[in-house]
Amino acid sequence: MTARPIAPGTWTVGLDIGGTKVHGVLLDEDGTLASTVRLPTGTGVTGVVASAAQAVERLAADRCLELGEVAAVGVGVPGVVDPGSGVVAHAVNLGIAGEVRLAALLTARLGGVPVNVENDLNAAALGASVGRGPRGDLAFLALGTGLAAGLVLDGAVRRGISGAAGEVGHLPYVPDGPRCACGQHGCLELYASGSALEARWGSRTGRPAAVEVFEAAAAGDPEAVGVRDAFADAVATAVRVLALTCDVEHVVLGGGVAGLGEPLREAVVAALERHAASSPFLRSLDLGSRLEVAHDEHVAAIGAALAAARAGAPEVVGSWRS
Repeated sequence: MTARPIAPGTWTVGLDIGGTKVHGVLLDEDGTLASTVRLPTGTGVTGVVASAAQAVERLAADRCLELGEVAAVGVGVPGVVDPGSGVVAHAVNLGIAGEVRLAALLTARLGGVPVNVENDLNAAALGASVGRGPRGDLAFLALGTGLAAGLVLDGAVRRGISGAAGEVGHLPYVPDGPRCACGQHGCLELYASGSALEARWGSRTGRPAAVEVFEAAAAGDPEAVGVRDAFADAVATAVRVLALTCDVEHVVLGGGVAGLGEPLREAVVAALERHAASSPFLRSLDLGSRLEVAHDEHVAAIGAALAAARAGAPEVVGSWRS
């Protein structure tokens, strides 16, 4: 994957910071992926800043660069993010509860290198949009601990007035269902997330529950078939909501469950077809053809780098290419 950098002779770093790891990429002067790194994530503000700085330093050292030769660092993190101020809040998976000026702290740690902070799903959506042309409207639907989507519409991230755009996991799905952590009942993420699969199917071999369920279902286990199909129906509902509200051209499934690959896509497409069986309108939308699974492990980190490039040089928006 390649991307035009901010300006000739510059390098850009993108970081995807999760609860357990920091995944970083370095893009060279031509926008080519030059180096990658994975490091454990430190806990709390101090730990997150230290591990992020270490990732940047290691990426620069891999190509014998001084930090001053890095034009910008983009950081994708979970939680509520204000890219304009660089403030992150409620990133509980990182041990960050209150508001933290993460961009300023990391810039200081890196000796003044500009840092741009973006929500991790928005970063992933940007990364997934690379190479899809000037529009390529897209939703990146993450099936992980929770359920939410990053949206890229008309080439730009759609955040909404309160930053809640794409929070489809908190749409009521089963009105009398169990209480969600958000305070509602029967939210979609209680049925269409990686955590939901684990709750329905406890691992019996030590492998991820999603892998076990789909393998057992493929082998004809009736219980596994029921769990798989119920999960696929819930995911298909999220896909349908995204398509009907934003009419995106692409819905990319990401997150931990997306590691299943094609069997996941096939199960969700089958569910979409079941939903459309009695609706000529839904059939006309051909939602299954819009669905794909994320295959590039660098997608969120590359998206973070793209967000940093856009923040530093608006004139290069849309210039990335695959």
